[in-house]
Amino acid sequence: MAMNLRLTPAQSKALKKAAEEDGISMQEAALRAIDDYTSRRRKKLVEGIEKIKIQDAELLQRLAK
Repeated sequence: MAMNLRLTPAQSKALKKAAEEDGISMQEAALRAIDDYTSRRRKKLVEGIEKIKIQDAELLQRLAK
């Protein structure tokens, strides 16, 4: 899927510098950032659910009856 990404001049400069330091294109750097962001969100969701399952196990068992 094609999309346009509008960056501020400062964001563009920072992305270009980071990509150059890593020896990758700006597009690859942006894609990696997106992948990192989306995987962190999913991980946080799963961790939150697990925390609730542990902390509220007794309550969840009572509600299931």
